[in-house]
Amino acid sequence: MARQPIAGGSARGRIRCTVPASLETARTSPLGDLLPTVRVEQPHYTEVVGDSHQPASGGEGHATCVQQQTLRSRRLTMPDGTHWFPAADLCRNLGYSHTGSALRAIADASNYEALETVLQRHTLGIPAGREWRRDMKLVNLQGLVRLVNACTKPEAEPFKAWASKVLVAVQRDGSYALTKAEVQPTGPGAPVAYAMPQQVADAIVRLEEQNIRNDERLAAAQEDANKARWEGVEVLKAVADAQQKSVIAMQEVVLETMRSMARVAESLDALAAHRSPPGPPAETLTADTLLAAWRARLTITDDVWAVAVLLAPALAERGEVWYSAEHIAARTGLTTARVHDSLRFLLKRQCIRQVASLHNTPGYGPHRA
Repeated sequence: MARQPIAGGSARGRIRCTVPASLETARTSPLGDLLPTVRVEQPHYTEVVGDSHQPASGGEGHATCVQQQTLRSRRLTMPDGTHWFPAADLCRNLGYSHTGSALRAIADASNYEALETVLQRHTLGIPAGREWRRDMKLVNLQGLVRLVNACTKPEAEPFKAWASKVLVAVQRDGSYALTKAEVQPTGPGAPVAYAMPQQVADAIVRLEEQNIRNDERLAAAQEDANKARWEGVEVLKAVADAQQKSVIAMQEVVLETMRSMARVAESLDALAAHRSPPGPPAETLTADTLLAAWRARLTITDDVWAVAVLLAPALAERGEVWYSAEHIAARTGLTTARVHDSLRFLLKRQCIRQVASLHNTPGYGPHRA
């Protein structure tokens, strides 16, 4: 059976699909405004939500099920091409208050059966999902047409008018056919192409325009998000740089304060010495005199002596020394732990004093009595 591309459904949920040529008349009717127009080749569970067409779980040996989110109307397509619709969905969408009464009074008993009965004729299983019950009443296409024709909702009027048009054409011409397209596909076995109704073409154009607008909005939102992310990174980097500069400036202020306090202490010592009675002249501080004074009043181990010998020249020459423990260990050949022990010993015995610490490097000066 030849299949032709066609479209159907309302503006709220149109989908493009392929249908048998013998079903073209039913598929292009205004009935598409009440129910989705979809056909799936192999029997499996399929779900239609909005404008998307996504297969869902169901497996082999099951009927094809189609569901539209807007109208909530499901459909089972059998392997032989027949369609069955849940009566509860149709009656709810068409405005019938009682499903059983509508089926008995309108659809006729030959046009509806239980779900289990319909599937057993094709040796098929129940579709996956809690909403499919064995005793659920299904309506075939003839029953659907009867229910729509008896519907009083305004949405059913286009289908009624179309059905009347088809009946008049069949009575007058003996048949009803779609308008063939001006350009037909070439090649052996090529199917016949039919002209797309203008309302379907307009709906497709509107959907394409909406998709383009959605893509543009999504791209703009992604661009804004990326821009905001980069701006956030730059702000965090600026904050980190500012914090680092603040810490460095604070350390320099502390160091300068300690140096100023040391100079004040030296000035006070000089003032006190000036006011005190003159005594013997002060001995010039050298590395040898400093080491001799330390050795005279301390019992110094080899580790302490090695550190003292390294510090004394700089203390005698500049009055302060800035050596890290790692630097002293590299110069003396001692371990870092033994260097720390030696420095603590000299500090405790008041041979040196710590003046400040800059960039994790301590500063030491000679202890003044």
